[in-house]
Amino acid sequence: MTRLSHRPRRLRQSAAVRRLVAETRLHPADLVLPVFVREGIDAPEPIEAMPGVVQHTLDSLVEEARRCVEAGLGGIMVFGVPTDDHKDAVGSHADAADGILNVALRAVRDAVGDDLVVMSDLCLDEFTDHGHCGVLDDEGRVDNDATLERYAAMGLAQARAGAHVLGLSGMMDGQVGYVREALDEAGFTDTIVLAYAAKYTSALYGPFREAVQSSLQGDRATYQQDPANAVEAQREIELDLAEGADMVMVKPAQPHLDIIALAAEISTVPVAAYQISGEYAQIKAAAERGWIDGDRAVMESLLHIKRAGAQVILTYSALDVAPHL
Repeated sequence: MTRLSHRPRRLRQSAAVRRLVAETRLHPADLVLPVFVREGIDAPEPIEAMPGVVQHTLDSLVEEARRCVEAGLGGIMVFGVPTDDHKDAVGSHADAADGILNVALRAVRDAVGDDLVVMSDLCLDEFTDHGHCGVLDDEGRVDNDATLERYAAMGLAQARAGAHVLGLSGMMDGQVGYVREALDEAGFTDTIVLAYAAKYTSALYGPFREAVQSSLQGDRATYQQDPANAVEAQREIELDLAEGADMVMVKPAQPHLDIIALAAEISTVPVAAYQISGEYAQIKAAAERGWIDGDRAVMESLLHIKRAGAQVILTYSALDVAPHL
């Protein structure tokens, strides 16, 4: 008879045993649902590249937020989709009180109060007619410092609208410190800053650009990070921490699990990760063709992100998976 000193399979012999010794657990409170609210529509509009995801009306957005509360989710991240005639070179409607995003934030916060963490996307790309995340100079380049002024105005507008958390996603140098100072000077010392500290340029943003009806001309390689670089990500994270970020995020999630692990190792604040539109769409497309078990693949992907070190996960699957956690 073979005598083995070690039999690790003992701890895998049944679902009950595996559950008992699981090292990584997902909870609905770990998850944040990204949502889109579109100006000028009377009913939710399906997003073709993201099956199961829609552009919301104000009313359907509020109902979605209430569903998030009932499901025990940690938060909701709101993206605004203005009409084309409300886009311009500097994204004026991004900080207008009657801009779609700020109106939506007020509606959601009025509906859920403090029962759900209300997050807002703080970036200009949805609101500019050129689709870039900042103001352009005379040569068509993104002007970092002029953009910071617009971000500060957006941050104040979103804080006034009731956002608990501002998601600074534009990847401008100095954005965290600039917005933090503006918030503090205006008395919004409790407003939380979530820094998209390591946001990589990626082909996987494609479905998102359909969702926000992006007007992008060109690409964002001069401000989003190069996927080839990891040390650069550490520098970005450390700079955002030094500027006062309350949370830091890595995006996209699955292609950059190593960077999530790096962030978890060096960060003194909670680490978030965003499972982006292309990650979601890949799983949905393969599942629709019968190539994979979609439900199982989603759960695996979220466990991988959590195991890598993310405490908060933004995912379009949040409401789908919450009942199974």
